[in-house]
Amino acid sequence: MTPKKTAVEGPKPSTATTPVATTMRDRKPWHKRTPVEVILDQINKLRDDVNRREEELKQAKKQLLKLDEVLKALEST
Repeated sequence: MTPKKTAVEGPKPSTATTPVATTMRDRKPWHKRTPVEVILDQINKLRDDVNRREEELKQAKKQLLKLDEVLKALEST
């Protein structure tokens, strides 16, 4: 006698909607971009990132100046 092979079943998919299923309907249709569009998009993303970092640097410099003033006041006493 040969043993019967049984199929191993994994977890059954639920009938509830998953986040993936709901986002698939909300996605924009894909369209092919030209190399120029890709490069322009990269330039714009990098420009936005540089502007954001420059703003963060300005804020950090202001905070450093304030803390330096506090340090001078503490050292003078």
